[in-house]
Order: sequence, then structure tokens, then C-alpha cells
Amino acid sequence: MAAPADGAPGIYIDLGRGDPDTDSLTLGYAMPWSWRGSPAPGGPLSFYWDFFLSQWRAPLPPNGADKRSYTQLGAIANWRWRFNQGESPWFVEAGIGATVMDQLYRTPDREFSTAFQFTEQLGVGLSLGAQGAHEVSLRFQHFSNAGIKEPNPGENFVRVRYLYRY
Repeated sequence: MAAPADGAPGIYIDLGRGDPDTDSLTLGYAMPWSWRGSPAPGGPLSFYWDFFLSQWRAPLPPNGADKRSYTQLGAIANWRWRFNQGESPWFVEAGIGATVMDQLYRTPDREFSTAFQFTEQLGVGLSLGAQGAHEVSLRFQHFSNAGIKEPNPGENFVRVRYLYRY
């Protein structure tokens, strides 16, 4: 395999599962930024922007018998580190960003007080195919308003993502 194509833009689909039986489907665009950090031990750092549109389906209060949909728009700044001096198909990454939802998120056991949320994510992934154009990754992502307003229970997702770089 040739060196991974971290410098190319990409589109992705992401499936997630949240804490209280909440599911998500996300479509996104990864836009590389030409900045490259000084080499970290074992490999270089790279940076990209992640813009996404997500749909959450969550149980309705009070008993969760039905589900409600929530639409979310967001952006995340991500830092990526590749093993083996940047030549490995394996990578780890972390990001921080912000999102806004079309309505306040409410489930039988959680209630957001703001439509605006910060987000942080950690992930591990693998590049596949010619020039590493295909990526699969497993991510942990957290959403909360950072205490701007109470209640602020936050929401955590485990996500599986497929990205295609072109």
C-alpha cells in the first residue's frame, strides 16, 4: 500500500449508538488543512476539519415507547497521528468542535438545556486500498454544553465510520 492519503478530502457515513438507546446516522465531509505539526514520537501529526449533518433517533419521555428524530449540524477540528513515521495504515486521532441541534434533546433519562453543544472525539482507524483512499474507524464521541446552562447531562456515542478520500 502507498502512503495514506491524509491530505485528500473525503466524504463519510457514520453509524452511532448513544447511552440511552439513541441511534445516529451521520454524513460528513473531511477537509484537510495543509498544516502539519512537527513529528511526534513515531510519526507526524496532521490536521483536518470535519463538517457533518447528523440525525439522532431517541426514545421519547416519559416511558420511551416512541422515538423522536433530532437533526444536528456540526464542525470538528481533528488532529491525526500515524504510526511508523506516518507510513502505517493505522492512525489515532482526537478532535474538538461544536454542534447545534434543531430542538432540545430529551429522552426518558436525559434532557439538554441548550441546542448548542460542544463535542470531543477520540478514535482509532485503518486506511485501506490504493493510496489509503478508504478508511474505517471506531470512535468515542461526547456532546455537552460545558456547563453553559443546567441541566447538562451530556451524551456519549460509540461510532463506526467509513470514509472515502478522493
